[in-house]
Amino acid sequence: MATATPTITNGVNVTQLVDTIELIKRDAGLARFKFRSRTEWVSGGRCETEISSFYGAGSEVARPRTHTLVGDEPPVLLGTDTAPNAVEAVLHALAACISVGYVYNAAARGIAIESLRFDAEGELDLRAFLGLSETTRPGFERITFTATVKADATRAQLEELCDYVQRTSPVLDIVRNPVPVSIRLVSE
Repeated sequence: MATATPTITNGVNVTQLVDTIELIKRDAGLARFKFRSRTEWVSGGRCETEISSFYGAGSEVARPRTHTLVGDEPPVLLGTDTAPNAVEAVLHALAACISVGYVYNAAARGIAIESLRFDAEGELDLRAFLGLSETTRPGFERITFTATVKADATRAQLEELCDYVQRTSPVLDIVRNPVPVSIRLVSE
């Protein structure tokens, strides 16, 4: 039995992508994922988060190595600036998710991307975080993205792709829509 050579576009195995979609069409349970992390405070504004396993595609998945993300604050916010702060990490997560959405969906449509860049900016007012305002939102008031893309596609195709990615991005959905979050305190 001959094995077909996979189609690779933008570094994405489109053959595997299509096969995955077909499997999920037959068994929607394969689409359920649960991601986890463990964050330990180190000192001052610095913390370290470890990510090592997740549940997805019907089973527990142990990664071959643990990924570590570090957070800190700039000196003006009393940190040592050894890593991005949490709101900067949100910008990264959002841009990374949208980037994957662009690349994967472009590949599925046969659009080759030569270059892709996102410039993101989030604006916030620290008065709520500092306990100085009950009416100011503690999080971003607005996030602005500029997408710069060079691809073998028309402007209309890129605009449709941009709209589609915004409708299907998990992290963009998390940012745009309230997500129930619960915090359970355990004393040691």
